[in-house]
Amino acid sequence: MTRRLLLSYLSLAALVLACLEIPLGFVYSRSERERVVSAAKDEAESVAAYASLSLSTGRAERELPGRVAHCAERIGGKVVVVDASGALLATSHPLAAVMSADLASRPGIAAALRGTSTVDVRTSTIGGVEYLSVAGPVRSGSRLQGAVWLTLPIRTVHERVHHVWLLLCLGGLGVLAAVAVVGFAIARWTGRPIRELEHATHELAEGGCATPVTMTKGPPEVRRLAAAFNRTAARLAHLLAAQRAFAGEASHQLKTPLAALRLRLENLEPNVADRGLGSLAAAVTETDRLSRMVEGLLAMARLEEDSATPTQVDVGAICAERHRTWLPMFERQQVSLVLFAGSVGPVLAVPGGVEQIVDNLLSNALRASPPDSTVTIELRLHAPVRRALRDARPAWVDLHITDEGPGMTPEQRARAFDRFWRAPGAPKGGTGLGLSLVQRLAHASGGEASLHAASAGGLDAVVRLPSAEPPREGHGPGQDRSGQRRRVVPALRA
Repeated sequence: MTRRLLLSYLSLAALVLACLEIPLGFVYSRSERERVVSAAKDEAESVAAYASLSLSTGRAERELPGRVAHCAERIGGKVVVVDASGALLATSHPLAAVMSADLASRPGIAAALRGTSTVDVRTSTIGGVEYLSVAGPVRSGSRLQGAVWLTLPIRTVHERVHHVWLLLCLGGLGVLAAVAVVGFAIARWTGRPIRELEHATHELAEGGCATPVTMTKGPPEVRRLAAAFNRTAARLAHLLAAQRAFAGEASHQLKTPLAALRLRLENLEPNVADRGLGSLAAAVTETDRLSRMVEGLLAMARLEEDSATPTQVDVGAICAERHRTWLPMFERQQVSLVLFAGSVGPVLAVPGGVEQIVDNLLSNALRASPPDSTVTIELRLHAPVRRALRDARPAWVDLHITDEGPGMTPEQRARAFDRFWRAPGAPKGGTGLGLSLVQRLAHASGGEASLHAASAGGLDAVVRLPSAEPPREGHGPGQDRSGQRRRVVPALRA
């Protein structure tokens, strides 16, 4: 913001200076040229008057050369005086014989001998020097006695004009420098509240407690924005604190009554008639389901209030550890749990997120898998082949957990991540929160979760997580980090 304000100040100042200095420079150039022409005319008239007096008194040969030389020295040019026939009377510089004979044929002298004064600016063919030529008649009353031809280079005029343009440019640069200093101070003063707002917004976005922004600095609009931000941050902090307090209190207040309720239901079993045992078992099942639902809701509440930053985790080691943990439970249900090994490197995920994802997906797969079926865990690395040195396309690691259960229709797979939604005919005991929690954990880690139909007729749950290692040249799907084809280790049967 400071740079933009400073650039706008400098642009406006440069535009104003250009509108003022450019016309001023052209006006000065024209006035300087007119001043030189006027001075040259005055000198020519002065020499013509002196020559007329000298010719009338008969002292032209004795006095006129000195006067001409003095005038030429004063103006820094050349002066030539001829009589009425065009013959040379006096000159301030030596002339060649040919030039002396051709003086009457020169346009300026010829016009002056006809009684007309002329002013001309010409460029010499030798050296390209631009000079001013002034010619005027020498009169004595109404009688024409001769002509005066005065030439002087106007290089000094150009130098003076260039000097003025240089002064104007330096003055403009000085003004721009002063505007830059003052504008930078004003821009910093104007942008300071915006920077404080930006800093407070970053703190709030990172999950911290935003420091109230000072509302006594900056323009009125910025102060009103700061006041609105402070109210919003305070309200958001209050809501987060209330949610955090609710999650903490509910974790204790709900678990204890549910555990006591389940214990009382189990203690009622000896006192219930045979015809009521089914209802009692159903009540215990619903109590367990309610407990899992409370756990899922509390986990989602904690996930929403904690904005953890994704870190590097070894997804291969986590999958191997969860495989060992879940293997006895799968064996009790007569379901095979298979892990496909493969080095895919670390991924970026929120702390504890991969463990919860694997647990929820394995729990769903176990409930949906019939006996003598197989559930597989597989990791696949998807790294695009780099086509350029600056190709920054990310690599991904896909976690596949595939079962051989009844599967889902496309419509059911589209709704599977909704909270509390359960597929028709789903096994009892589910809460409808597991896949929703998986989706939220994947999003928090910068990835995505999706469901696909498995080739064996079941469901293929895919969680895509960003790889923590940048892609290397020639590193594509199905290849290891050296660019060679990756051999997948055969499945290890449970």
